[in-house]
Amino acid sequence: MGRVGISVVLRRSNNNKNMTQEELFKKLISHCKEYGFIFPSSEIYDGLAAVYDYGQLGVELKNNIKRYWWDAMTKLNDNIVGIDAAIFMHPRTWEASGHVGAFNDPLIDNRDSKKRYRADVLIEEWIAKQEEKIVKEVEKAAKRFGESFSEEQFRATNGRVLELQQRIDETTERMAKSLTDNDLDGVKQIIVDLEIVCPISGTRNWTDVRQFNLMFETKMGASAEAASTIYLRPETAQGIFVNFLNVQKSGRMKIPFGIAQIGKAFRNEIVARQFIFRMKEFEQMEMQFFIAPGTELEWYEHWKQFRMRWHQALGFGEQHYKFHNHAKLAHYANAACDIEYEFPFGFKEVEGIHSRTDFDLGNHQKFSGKKIQYFDTEKGESYVPFVVETSIGVDRMFLQVMSASLKEEKLENGEERTVLAIPAPIAPVKVAVLPLVKKDGLPEMARAIINDLKFEHNCQYDEKDSIGKRYRRQDAIGTPFCITIDHQSLEDKTVTIRHRDSMTQERVSIDAVAGIIGEAVNMKSLLQSIIK
Repeated sequence: MGRVGISVVLRRSNNNKNMTQEELFKKLISHCKEYGFIFPSSEIYDGLAAVYDYGQLGVELKNNIKRYWWDAMTKLNDNIVGIDAAIFMHPRTWEASGHVGAFNDPLIDNRDSKKRYRADVLIEEWIAKQEEKIVKEVEKAAKRFGESFSEEQFRATNGRVLELQQRIDETTERMAKSLTDNDLDGVKQIIVDLEIVCPISGTRNWTDVRQFNLMFETKMGASAEAASTIYLRPETAQGIFVNFLNVQKSGRMKIPFGIAQIGKAFRNEIVARQFIFRMKEFEQMEMQFFIAPGTELEWYEHWKQFRMRWHQALGFGEQHYKFHNHAKLAHYANAACDIEYEFPFGFKEVEGIHSRTDFDLGNHQKFSGKKIQYFDTEKGESYVPFVVETSIGVDRMFLQVMSASLKEEKLENGEERTVLAIPAPIAPVKVAVLPLVKKDGLPEMARAIINDLKFEHNCQYDEKDSIGKRYRRQDAIGTPFCITIDHQSLEDKTVTIRHRDSMTQERVSIDAVAGIIGEAVNMKSLLQSIIK
Protein backbone atom coordinates (compact mmCIF):
# COMPACT_ATOMS: atom_id res chain seq x y z
CA MET A 1 0.00 0.00 0.00
CA GLY A 2 1.22 3.53 -0.75
CA ARG A 3 2.44 5.78 2.01
CA VAL A 4 0.68 9.02 2.82
CA GLY A 5 1.74 11.92 0.66
CA ILE A 6 -0.50 14.98 0.86
CA SER A 7 -3.27 15.18 3.48
CA VAL A 8 -6.13 17.63 3.18
CA VAL A 9 -8.45 18.18 6.13
CA LEU A 10 -12.00 19.06 5.12
CA ARG A 11 -11.97 22.46 6.80
CA ARG A 12 -12.44 25.87 5.28
CA SER A 13 -8.90 27.17 5.34
CA ASN A 14 -5.85 27.66 3.20
CA ASN A 15 -5.47 23.86 3.16
CA ASN A 16 -8.17 23.61 0.52
CA LYS A 17 -8.82 26.72 -1.55
CA ASN A 18 -10.39 24.91 -4.48
CA MET A 19 -13.48 23.70 -2.62
CA THR A 20 -16.20 26.08 -1.50
CA GLN A 21 -17.58 26.09 2.04
CA GLU A 22 -20.80 24.50 0.75
CA GLU A 23 -18.92 21.74 -1.10
CA LEU A 24 -16.86 20.88 1.97
CA PHE A 25 -19.93 20.69 4.15
CA LYS A 26 -21.87 18.58 1.63
CA LYS A 27 -18.98 16.12 1.50
CA LEU A 28 -19.07 15.82 5.29
CA ILE A 29 -22.84 15.28 5.38
CA SER A 30 -22.65 12.73 2.57
CA HIS A 31 -19.91 10.80 4.37
CA CYS A 32 -21.95 10.71 7.58
CA LYS A 33 -24.91 9.13 5.79
CA GLU A 34 -22.97 6.77 3.50
CA TYR A 35 -21.06 5.13 6.35
CA GLY A 36 -23.82 4.94 8.95
CA PHE A 37 -23.03 7.88 11.23
CA ILE A 38 -26.12 10.11 10.78
CA PHE A 39 -29.41 9.76 8.88
CA PRO A 40 -32.21 12.27 8.30
CA SER A 41 -35.00 11.41 10.74
CA SER A 42 -38.08 9.68 9.23
CA GLU A 43 -36.38 9.81 5.83
CA ILE A 44 -38.87 7.43 4.17
CA TYR A 45 -41.50 10.13 4.86
CA ASP A 46 -39.22 12.84 3.42
CA GLY A 47 -37.72 13.64 6.80
CA LEU A 48 -38.41 16.17 9.54
CA ALA A 49 -36.64 19.51 9.43
CA ALA A 50 -33.71 19.88 11.84
CA VAL A 51 -34.12 16.37 13.31
CA TYR A 52 -31.57 13.59 12.75
CA ASP A 53 -30.99 9.97 13.77
CA TYR A 54 -27.60 8.55 14.74
CA GLY A 55 -26.70 5.38 12.85
CA GLN A 56 -24.78 2.33 13.95
CA LEU A 57 -21.38 4.05 13.90
CA GLY A 58 -22.71 7.42 14.94
CA VAL A 59 -24.13 6.14 18.20
CA GLU A 60 -20.80 4.49 19.05
CA LEU A 61 -18.87 7.71 18.47
CA LYS A 62 -21.49 9.72 20.36
CA ASN A 63 -21.33 7.38 23.35
CA ASN A 64 -17.52 7.59 23.36
CA ILE A 65 -17.63 11.40 23.34
CA LYS A 66 -20.04 11.34 26.28
CA ARG A 67 -17.83 8.90 28.16
CA TYR A 68 -14.78 11.12 27.57
CA TRP A 69 -16.67 14.12 28.99
CA TRP A 70 -18.20 12.20 31.89
CA ASP A 71 -14.90 10.67 32.99
CA ALA A 72 -13.11 14.02 32.71
CA MET A 73 -15.69 15.58 35.00
CA THR A 74 -16.37 12.85 37.56
CA LYS A 75 -13.07 10.94 37.64
CA LEU A 76 -10.63 13.84 37.43
CA ASN A 77 -12.56 15.88 40.00
CA ASP A 78 -13.42 14.15 43.27
CA ASN A 79 -15.88 16.93 44.12
CA ILE A 80 -18.10 16.44 41.06
CA VAL A 81 -20.92 13.89 40.96
CA GLY A 82 -23.59 13.14 38.36
CA ILE A 83 -27.36 12.91 38.14
CA ASP A 84 -29.98 12.12 35.50
CA ALA A 85 -32.99 14.41 35.95
CA ALA A 86 -36.36 13.97 34.22
CA ILE A 87 -37.17 15.79 31.00
CA PHE A 88 -40.59 16.85 32.32
CA MET A 89 -40.47 19.38 35.15
CA HIS A 90 -43.01 21.42 37.07
CA PRO A 91 -43.97 24.40 34.87
CA ARG A 92 -43.05 26.85 37.64
CA THR A 93 -39.46 25.73 37.10
CA TRP A 94 -39.38 27.58 33.79
CA GLU A 95 -40.96 30.70 35.25
CA ALA A 96 -38.26 30.79 37.92
CA SER A 97 -35.49 30.23 35.39
CA GLY A 98 -36.73 33.06 33.16
CA HIS A 99 -37.44 30.84 30.17
CA VAL A 100 -41.17 31.55 30.03
CA GLY A 101 -40.62 35.29 29.77
CA ALA A 102 -37.19 35.64 28.21
CA PHE A 103 -36.21 32.54 26.22
CA ASN A 104 -36.57 34.17 22.83
CA ASP A 105 -34.76 34.59 19.54
CA PRO A 106 -34.98 37.85 17.54
CA LEU A 107 -36.30 36.78 14.13
CA ILE A 108 -36.62 38.66 10.86
CA ASP A 109 -38.17 37.63 7.52
CA ASN A 110 -37.21 38.53 3.99
CA ARG A 111 -40.43 39.28 2.10
CA ASP A 112 -39.04 38.22 -1.28
CA SER A 113 -37.51 34.83 -0.38
CA LYS A 114 -40.04 34.13 2.41
CA LYS A 115 -37.07 32.92 4.47
CA ARG A 116 -36.73 33.56 8.20
CA TYR A 117 -33.45 34.40 9.94
CA ARG A 118 -32.14 35.16 13.38
CA ALA A 119 -31.41 38.87 13.25
CA ASP A 120 -28.40 38.65 15.56
CA VAL A 121 -26.89 35.85 13.45
CA LEU A 122 -27.19 37.97 10.29
CA ILE A 123 -25.22 40.70 12.05
CA GLU A 124 -22.66 38.24 13.45
CA GLU A 125 -22.10 36.80 9.97
CA TRP A 126 -21.49 40.33 8.66
CA ILE A 127 -18.94 40.84 11.44
CA ALA A 128 -17.29 37.52 10.54
CA LYS A 129 -16.91 38.69 6.92
CA GLN A 130 -15.15 41.86 8.08
CA GLU A 131 -12.82 39.75 10.22
CA GLU A 132 -12.04 37.63 7.16
CA LYS A 133 -11.14 40.79 5.26
CA ILE A 134 -8.67 41.69 7.99
CA VAL A 135 -7.13 38.21 7.82
CA LYS A 136 -6.69 38.57 4.04
CA GLU A 137 -5.00 41.96 4.51
CA VAL A 138 -2.64 40.39 7.05
CA GLU A 139 -1.86 37.46 4.74
CA LYS A 140 -1.08 39.75 1.80
CA ALA A 141 1.22 41.88 3.94
CA ALA A 142 2.96 38.80 5.33
CA LYS A 143 3.78 37.62 1.80
CA ARG A 144 4.96 41.09 0.82
CA PHE A 145 7.29 41.70 3.78
CA GLY A 146 8.47 38.13 4.46
CA GLU A 147 10.39 37.36 7.64
CA SER A 148 10.50 41.01 8.72
CA PHE A 149 6.68 41.11 8.97
CA SER A 150 5.12 41.84 12.38
CA GLU A 151 1.42 40.99 12.43
CA GLU A 152 0.86 42.82 15.71
CA GLN A 153 2.40 46.02 14.37
CA PHE A 154 0.53 45.72 11.07
CA ARG A 155 -2.82 45.33 12.80
CA ALA A 156 -2.07 48.35 14.99
CA THR A 157 -0.99 50.70 12.19
CA ASN A 158 -2.54 49.70 8.84
CA GLY A 159 -5.29 52.12 7.87
CA ARG A 160 -7.51 49.57 6.13
CA VAL A 161 -7.30 47.14 9.06
CA LEU A 162 -8.00 49.89 11.60
CA GLU A 163 -11.03 51.01 9.59
CA LEU A 164 -12.45 47.49 9.41
CA GLN A 165 -11.80 46.87 13.10
CA GLN A 166 -13.51 50.11 14.05
CA ARG A 167 -16.65 49.09 12.15
CA ILE A 168 -16.56 45.66 13.83
CA ASP A 169 -16.24 47.19 17.29
CA GLU A 170 -18.97 49.76 16.68
CA THR A 171 -21.37 47.16 15.28
CA THR A 172 -20.67 44.71 18.11
CA GLU A 173 -21.34 47.41 20.68
CA ARG A 174 -24.56 48.52 18.95
CA MET A 175 -25.86 44.95 18.72
CA ALA A 176 -25.04 44.19 22.35
CA LYS A 177 -26.85 47.32 23.54
CA SER A 178 -29.91 46.71 21.35
CA LEU A 179 -30.22 43.09 22.44
CA THR A 180 -29.69 43.94 26.11
CA ASP A 181 -32.33 46.70 25.92
CA ASN A 182 -34.66 44.45 23.88
CA ASP A 183 -34.65 47.21 21.27
CA LEU A 184 -35.88 45.24 18.27
CA ASP A 185 -36.19 48.36 16.10
CA GLY A 186 -32.55 49.06 16.90
CA VAL A 187 -31.56 45.55 15.82
CA LYS A 188 -33.34 45.98 12.50
CA GLN A 189 -31.72 49.38 11.99
CA ILE A 190 -28.28 47.77 12.27
CA ILE A 191 -29.25 45.33 9.49
CA VAL A 192 -30.48 48.24 7.37
CA ASP A 193 -27.40 50.38 8.03
CA LEU A 194 -25.05 47.52 7.16
CA GLU A 195 -27.02 46.87 3.96
CA ILE A 196 -27.26 43.16 4.77
CA VAL A 197 -29.05 41.23 2.04
CA CYS A 198 -30.96 37.96 2.15
CA PRO A 199 -28.61 35.13 1.09
CA ILE A 200 -31.42 33.64 -1.03
CA SER A 201 -33.12 36.61 -2.73
CA GLY A 202 -30.26 39.07 -2.56
CA THR A 203 -32.70 41.81 -1.49
CA ARG A 204 -33.02 43.99 1.61
CA ASN A 205 -36.80 43.74 1.81
CA TRP A 206 -36.95 42.93 5.54
CA THR A 207 -39.84 42.72 7.97
CA ASP A 208 -39.63 44.08 11.50
CA VAL A 209 -37.71 42.04 14.07
CA ARG A 210 -39.84 40.17 16.60
CA GLN A 211 -39.19 37.80 19.48
CA PHE A 212 -40.10 34.11 19.28
CA ASN A 213 -40.17 31.81 22.32
CA LEU A 214 -38.27 28.60 21.71
CA MET A 215 -39.89 26.23 24.20
CA PHE A 216 -42.05 23.31 23.08
CA GLU A 217 -45.35 23.05 24.95
CA THR A 218 -47.33 19.90 25.66
CA LYS A 219 -50.18 18.85 27.95
CA MET A 220 -50.14 16.61 31.00
CA GLY A 221 -53.31 15.28 32.63
CA ALA A 222 -55.89 12.51 32.67
CA SER A 223 -58.29 14.43 30.42
CA ALA A 224 -58.13 17.31 27.98
CA GLU A 225 -60.18 19.50 30.35
CA ALA A 226 -57.95 18.87 33.34
CA ALA A 227 -54.63 18.91 31.47
CA SER A 228 -52.03 21.48 32.42
CA THR A 229 -49.41 23.01 30.17
CA ILE A 230 -45.87 21.77 30.68
CA TYR A 231 -42.72 22.19 28.61
CA LEU A 232 -40.10 19.97 27.07
CA ARG A 233 -36.97 21.20 28.80
CA PRO A 234 -34.92 23.63 26.68
CA GLU A 235 -31.78 22.90 28.74
CA THR A 236 -30.61 20.36 31.31
CA ALA A 237 -29.28 22.86 33.88
CA GLN A 238 -32.55 23.39 35.77
CA GLY A 239 -32.78 19.70 36.66
CA ILE A 240 -29.47 20.16 38.45
CA PHE A 241 -30.53 23.32 40.28
CA VAL A 242 -33.78 21.92 41.66
CA ASN A 243 -31.82 18.89 42.95
CA PHE A 244 -29.09 20.96 44.61
CA LEU A 245 -30.19 20.22 48.17
CA ASN A 246 -30.95 16.55 47.44
CA VAL A 247 -27.44 15.95 46.12
CA GLN A 248 -25.70 18.13 48.68
CA LYS A 249 -27.34 16.52 51.68
CA SER A 250 -27.44 12.90 50.50
CA GLY A 251 -23.84 13.07 49.27
CA ARG A 252 -22.58 15.18 52.20
CA MET A 253 -21.05 17.50 49.64
CA LYS A 254 -19.00 20.49 50.73
CA ILE A 255 -18.70 23.66 48.66
CA PRO A 256 -17.05 23.93 46.20
CA PHE A 257 -18.65 20.97 44.40
CA GLY A 258 -20.25 20.24 41.06
CA ILE A 259 -23.14 18.27 39.60
CA ALA A 260 -22.85 16.90 36.06
CA GLN A 261 -25.57 15.70 33.73
CA ILE A 262 -25.97 14.44 30.18
CA GLY A 263 -29.43 14.59 28.66
CA LYS A 264 -31.81 15.57 25.88
CA ALA A 265 -33.12 19.12 25.46
CA PHE A 266 -35.60 20.59 22.99
CA ARG A 267 -35.86 23.97 21.29
CA ASN A 268 -38.24 25.07 18.57
CA GLU A 269 -35.46 26.43 16.39
CA ILE A 270 -37.13 28.25 13.52
CA VAL A 271 -33.90 28.76 11.59
CA ALA A 272 -32.21 25.47 12.41
CA ARG A 273 -29.47 24.78 9.86
CA GLN A 274 -25.91 23.62 9.28
CA PHE A 275 -26.72 19.94 9.67
CA ILE A 276 -26.56 18.85 13.34
CA PHE A 277 -25.05 22.13 14.51
CA ARG A 278 -28.47 23.53 15.41
CA MET A 279 -31.32 21.09 15.95
CA LYS A 280 -34.73 20.96 17.58
CA GLU A 281 -33.88 17.84 19.61
CA PHE A 282 -30.35 17.69 20.89
CA GLU A 283 -28.21 16.45 23.75
CA GLN A 284 -26.25 18.47 26.28
CA MET A 285 -23.39 17.76 28.67
CA GLU A 286 -23.60 20.28 31.49
CA MET A 287 -21.84 20.75 34.80
CA GLN A 288 -22.94 23.26 37.43
CA PHE A 289 -20.20 24.10 39.94
CA PHE A 290 -21.45 25.53 43.24
CA ILE A 291 -19.17 27.97 45.00
CA ALA A 292 -19.05 30.64 47.69
CA PRO A 293 -20.05 34.19 46.63
CA GLY A 294 -17.03 36.26 45.70
CA THR A 295 -15.04 33.33 44.32
CA GLU A 296 -16.98 32.97 41.06
CA LEU A 297 -14.57 34.78 38.72
CA GLU A 298 -11.61 32.75 39.99
CA TRP A 299 -13.51 29.52 39.34
CA TYR A 300 -14.76 30.89 36.02
CA GLU A 301 -11.14 31.21 34.85
CA HIS A 302 -10.33 27.75 36.21
CA TRP A 303 -13.10 26.08 34.23
CA LYS A 304 -12.29 28.03 31.07
CA GLN A 305 -8.79 26.58 31.07
CA PHE A 306 -9.85 23.08 32.13
CA ARG A 307 -12.45 22.84 29.37
CA MET A 308 -10.09 24.19 26.71
CA ARG A 309 -7.53 21.54 27.67
CA TRP A 310 -10.26 18.89 27.32
CA HIS A 311 -10.87 19.98 23.73
CA GLN A 312 -7.23 20.39 22.79
CA ALA A 313 -6.31 16.96 24.23
CA LEU A 314 -8.01 15.44 21.18
CA GLY A 315 -5.14 16.73 19.06
CA PHE A 316 -7.05 18.67 16.40
CA GLY A 317 -4.71 21.68 16.60
CA GLU A 318 -4.72 24.51 19.14
CA GLN A 319 -4.99 27.07 16.34
CA HIS A 320 -8.50 25.85 15.54
CA TYR A 321 -9.88 26.86 18.95
CA LYS A 322 -10.47 30.24 20.52
CA PHE A 323 -12.37 31.90 23.34
CA HIS A 324 -15.14 34.32 22.39
CA ASN A 325 -16.36 36.63 25.15
CA HIS A 326 -20.08 37.39 25.04
CA ALA A 327 -20.97 40.89 23.90
CA LYS A 328 -24.38 40.49 25.53
CA LEU A 329 -24.53 38.71 28.87
CA ALA A 330 -27.52 36.52 29.65
CA HIS A 331 -29.83 37.75 32.37
CA TYR A 332 -28.26 35.39 34.91
CA ALA A 333 -24.54 35.94 34.16
CA ASN A 334 -21.77 38.29 35.26
CA ALA A 335 -19.19 36.69 32.93
CA ALA A 336 -19.57 34.41 29.92
CA CYS A 337 -17.57 33.10 27.00
CA ASP A 338 -17.72 30.42 24.32
CA ILE A 339 -15.10 27.96 23.21
CA GLU A 340 -15.26 28.17 19.43
CA TYR A 341 -13.94 25.67 16.90
CA GLU A 342 -13.13 26.29 13.24
CA PHE A 343 -15.78 24.29 11.38
CA PRO A 344 -15.97 24.16 7.56
CA PHE A 345 -18.34 27.14 7.92
CA GLY A 346 -16.05 29.17 10.20
CA PHE A 347 -15.46 29.55 13.93
CA LYS A 348 -18.59 28.58 15.86
CA GLU A 349 -19.49 27.82 19.46
CA VAL A 350 -19.16 24.28 20.78
CA GLU A 351 -19.17 25.05 24.50
CA GLY A 352 -20.22 27.84 26.82
CA ILE A 353 -18.72 28.74 30.19
CA HIS A 354 -20.87 31.04 32.32
CA SER A 355 -20.66 32.61 35.74
CA ARG A 356 -24.37 32.42 36.62
CA THR A 357 -24.09 34.20 40.05
CA ASP A 358 -26.84 33.10 42.49
CA PHE A 359 -29.63 33.76 40.00
CA ASP A 360 -30.81 30.17 39.57
CA LEU A 361 -30.85 28.95 43.16
CA GLY A 362 -32.07 32.34 44.34
CA ASN A 363 -35.00 32.34 41.94
CA HIS A 364 -35.96 28.74 42.70
CA GLN A 365 -35.92 29.64 46.39
CA LYS A 366 -38.21 32.59 45.67
CA PHE A 367 -40.66 30.77 43.36
CA SER A 368 -40.84 27.53 45.37
CA GLY A 369 -40.98 29.09 48.80
CA LYS A 370 -38.37 26.54 49.95
CA LYS A 371 -35.10 27.59 51.55
CA ILE A 372 -32.23 26.67 49.19
CA GLN A 373 -29.07 27.60 51.05
CA TYR A 374 -25.79 26.07 52.11
CA PHE A 375 -24.47 26.29 55.65
CA ASP A 376 -20.75 26.94 55.51
CA THR A 377 -19.24 25.46 58.65
CA GLU A 378 -15.93 27.25 58.11
CA LYS A 379 -17.58 30.66 57.80
CA GLY A 380 -20.36 29.88 60.24
CA GLU A 381 -23.02 31.28 57.93
CA SER A 382 -25.65 30.26 55.41
CA TYR A 383 -25.82 31.59 51.87
CA VAL A 384 -27.24 30.91 48.42
CA PRO A 385 -24.29 29.49 46.45
CA PHE A 386 -23.02 31.06 43.26
CA VAL A 387 -22.60 28.87 40.17
CA VAL A 388 -20.12 28.48 37.32
CA GLU A 389 -21.51 26.45 34.43
CA THR A 390 -19.86 24.53 31.64
CA SER A 391 -22.29 23.52 28.90
CA ILE A 392 -21.40 21.63 25.73
CA GLY A 393 -23.61 20.24 22.99
CA VAL A 394 -23.00 16.55 22.31
CA ASP A 395 -24.15 16.95 18.71
CA ARG A 396 -21.92 19.96 18.08
CA MET A 397 -19.02 18.08 19.60
CA PHE A 398 -19.83 15.16 17.31
CA LEU A 399 -19.78 17.51 14.33
CA GLN A 400 -16.49 18.99 15.51
CA VAL A 401 -14.87 15.55 15.71
CA MET A 402 -16.12 14.60 12.25
CA SER A 403 -15.06 17.94 10.75
CA ALA A 404 -11.59 17.71 12.24
CA SER A 405 -11.08 14.05 11.37
CA LEU A 406 -12.34 13.71 7.81
CA LYS A 407 -9.41 13.91 5.38
CA GLU A 408 -8.69 13.23 1.76
CA GLU A 409 -5.16 12.01 1.20
CA LYS A 410 -3.12 11.58 -1.94
CA LEU A 411 -0.64 8.78 -1.45
CA GLU A 412 2.90 8.62 -2.74
CA ASN A 413 1.93 5.97 -5.26
CA GLY A 414 -0.71 8.28 -6.76
CA GLU A 415 -3.70 6.58 -5.15
CA GLU A 416 -6.20 8.47 -3.01
CA ARG A 417 -7.97 7.55 0.17
CA THR A 418 -10.60 9.07 2.46
CA VAL A 419 -9.77 8.63 6.11
CA LEU A 420 -11.46 9.55 9.39
CA ALA A 421 -8.53 10.25 11.70
CA ILE A 422 -10.65 10.08 14.86
CA PRO A 423 -8.55 9.87 18.03
CA ALA A 424 -8.29 6.17 18.86
CA PRO A 425 -9.87 6.37 22.36
CA ILE A 426 -13.15 7.71 20.95
CA ALA A 427 -13.18 5.93 17.57
CA PRO A 428 -16.45 4.01 17.03
CA VAL A 429 -14.67 0.81 15.97
CA LYS A 430 -11.33 0.13 17.62
CA VAL A 431 -10.09 -2.78 15.52
CA ALA A 432 -11.04 -4.71 12.39
CA VAL A 433 -9.90 -8.32 12.03
CA LEU A 434 -9.45 -9.40 8.42
CA PRO A 435 -8.66 -12.92 7.19
CA LEU A 436 -6.64 -12.66 3.97
CA VAL A 437 -8.81 -15.34 2.33
CA LYS A 438 -12.09 -17.05 3.28
CA LYS A 439 -10.58 -20.53 3.68
CA ASP A 440 -7.73 -22.61 5.08
CA GLY A 441 -8.70 -21.86 8.69
CA LEU A 442 -8.00 -18.12 8.45
CA PRO A 443 -11.61 -17.05 9.23
CA GLU A 444 -11.65 -19.30 12.28
CA MET A 445 -8.43 -17.77 13.61
CA ALA A 446 -9.81 -14.27 12.96
CA ARG A 447 -12.97 -15.09 14.88
CA ALA A 448 -10.91 -16.41 17.79
CA ILE A 449 -8.99 -13.11 17.97
CA ILE A 450 -12.23 -11.11 17.93
CA ASN A 451 -13.65 -13.31 20.69
CA ASP A 452 -10.63 -12.37 22.80
CA LEU A 453 -10.88 -8.62 22.10
CA LYS A 454 -14.64 -8.01 22.06
CA PHE A 455 -15.02 -7.87 25.84
CA GLU A 456 -13.04 -4.61 25.92
CA HIS A 457 -13.32 -3.15 22.40
CA ASN A 458 -15.83 -2.69 19.62
CA CYS A 459 -14.50 -4.93 16.83
CA GLN A 460 -15.46 -5.66 13.23
CA TYR A 461 -14.94 -8.78 11.15
CA ASP A 462 -14.67 -8.36 7.36
CA GLU A 463 -13.82 -10.97 4.74
CA LYS A 464 -15.40 -9.42 1.65
CA ASP A 465 -13.35 -7.95 -1.26
CA SER A 466 -9.60 -7.50 -1.57
CA ILE A 467 -7.57 -6.62 1.48
CA GLY A 468 -6.88 -3.17 0.01
CA LYS A 469 -10.60 -2.37 -0.31
CA ARG A 470 -11.20 -3.59 3.21
CA TYR A 471 -8.46 -1.29 4.50
CA ARG A 472 -10.09 1.63 2.69
CA ARG A 473 -13.48 0.86 4.25
CA GLN A 474 -11.97 0.83 7.71
CA ASP A 475 -10.06 4.08 7.00
CA ALA A 476 -13.34 5.73 6.02
CA ILE A 477 -15.05 4.85 9.31
CA GLY A 478 -12.06 5.76 11.46
CA THR A 479 -10.89 2.34 12.66
CA PRO A 480 -7.40 2.92 14.10
CA PHE A 481 -6.16 -0.68 13.71
CA CYS A 482 -6.61 -3.52 11.23
CA ILE A 483 -5.35 -7.01 12.04
CA THR A 484 -4.69 -9.21 9.01
CA ILE A 485 -4.60 -13.00 9.34
CA ASP A 486 -2.61 -14.80 6.65
CA HIS A 487 -1.13 -18.26 6.15
CA GLN A 488 1.98 -17.34 8.12
CA SER A 489 -0.35 -16.71 11.07
CA LEU A 490 -1.21 -20.40 11.09
CA GLU A 491 2.45 -21.33 11.21
CA ASP A 492 3.96 -18.98 13.78
CA LYS A 493 0.94 -17.40 15.53
CA THR A 494 1.79 -13.89 14.34
CA VAL A 495 -0.45 -11.30 12.61
CA THR A 496 0.00 -8.01 10.80
CA ILE A 497 -1.23 -4.86 12.57
CA ARG A 498 -1.90 -1.93 10.23
CA HIS A 499 -1.98 1.58 11.68
CA ARG A 500 -4.66 3.80 10.14
CA ASP A 501 -2.90 7.18 10.23
CA SER A 502 0.57 6.16 9.02
CA MET A 503 -0.54 3.07 7.06
CA THR A 504 2.53 1.30 8.45
CA GLN A 505 2.32 -2.40 9.18
CA GLU A 506 4.10 -4.48 11.81
CA ARG A 507 4.28 -8.18 12.47
CA VAL A 508 3.48 -9.09 16.06
CA SER A 509 2.63 -12.14 18.11
CA ILE A 510 -1.07 -12.83 18.57
CA ASP A 511 -0.41 -12.79 22.32
CA ALA A 512 0.76 -9.15 22.05
CA VAL A 513 -2.27 -7.86 20.14
CA ALA A 514 -4.52 -7.17 23.14
CA GLY A 515 -1.81 -5.16 24.91
CA ILE A 516 -0.88 -3.06 21.85
CA ILE A 517 -4.48 -2.14 21.06
CA GLY A 518 -5.50 -1.71 24.69
CA GLU A 519 -2.76 0.83 25.36
CA ALA A 520 -3.49 2.84 22.20
CA VAL A 521 -7.26 3.11 22.63
CA ASN A 522 -7.37 3.60 26.39
CA MET A 523 -9.16 6.77 27.49
CA LYS A 524 -6.46 7.19 30.14
CA SER A 525 -4.07 8.89 27.74
CA LEU A 526 -6.61 11.61 26.94
CA LEU A 527 -7.53 12.19 30.57
CA GLN A 528 -3.89 12.40 31.66
CA SER A 529 -3.15 15.12 29.10
CA ILE A 530 -5.93 17.30 30.56
CA ILE A 531 -4.44 17.47 34.05
CA LYS A 532 -0.78 17.84 33.07
